[in-house]
Amino acid sequence: MFTKLIDALKATRRTIVFTEGPDARILEATDRLLKDDLMDVILVGNVDEVKAAAQKGGFNIEGVEILDPATYPEMDAMVEKMVELRKGKMTAEDCAKALSKGNYFGTMLVKMGKADALLGGATYSTADTVRPALQLIKTKKGAHLVSSAFILTRPGDDALSKLCMGDCAINISYEDTVDKEGNVTVTAAQKLAEVAVECAKTAEFFGIDPKVAMLSFSTKGSGKGATVGLSAEATKVAKELAPDLAIDGEMQFDAAVSPTVGQLKFPGSSVAGYANTFVFPCIEAGNIGYKIAQRLGGYEAYGPILQGLNAPINDLSRGCNADEVYKMAIITAGMA
Repeated sequence: MFTKLIDALKATRRTIVFTEGPDARILEATDRLLKDDLMDVILVGNVDEVKAAAQKGGFNIEGVEILDPATYPEMDAMVEKMVELRKGKMTAEDCAKALSKGNYFGTMLVKMGKADALLGGATYSTADTVRPALQLIKTKKGAHLVSSAFILTRPGDDALSKLCMGDCAINISYEDTVDKEGNVTVTAAQKLAEVAVECAKTAEFFGIDPKVAMLSFSTKGSGKGATVGLSAEATKVAKELAPDLAIDGEMQFDAAVSPTVGQLKFPGSSVAGYANTFVFPCIEAGNIGYKIAQRLGGYEAYGPILQGLNAPINDLSRGCNADEVYKMAIITAGMA
């Protein structure tokens, strides 16, 4: 999976910014990225602290740009740009305070073209990584939400050796968006359908020919409940958004992956029994589902990969190791 990404990176030379420069895992990954000559790296943090941490860990970061918000020479221009982006929602003082933190500072480096992509979350929460991205990078034209996907891989080349799952990290549930007059402007089904289409794009980016299953505890109305109707309606909307996409639902997981069960429960479906991209109706199911696959199914999980933003901003697990940082950096820079 990484061979094509690495080849592309060597040809394009991207710059990635890490928001937690002094973190040992970030420094170890940076050392490895430099040795492999894959990309340029910006580390956010106090210069002395970053260098001391690198020396302590025995990591070579020679040639890496270290940017400290407290001494950044272009901070006034950055504050001015952020005030403009926030459109009256934050004062210059508010913006200066926010930009003193690595998550906002790093995001603005991407926004202002100083970096191509950002990877954070080694110590920041997912919310602290996503919030600046929503406020400053913003969603793509036509997108109503940011979502996430995980790519799961295991040894072998069978149909289930490489999978995509979403949304497992961002959207807790899907509700209608209602304006001040009480009119529904975006339905819950529209949002879940967008997640499905974005997951298919992510799957394709990683070399998966997406066959998307809209998961539920029900298959073709065998069960009743709010999420059943949501998944079924979202399937219809997704087919309108992406007419050429192989997508079906709602269906149970066994119907999605077993040809025998798929034919029995969902006859006539080109997806049932052969799905490789799975869209969950809520974050509880998604987060539990990918972790079961990771811990019991022998899959390596990469993500969360954020979808729907105007630039590559990705989130690490706070429990990540240096190898995971290295691989997520390749993914993130490769998306630029």
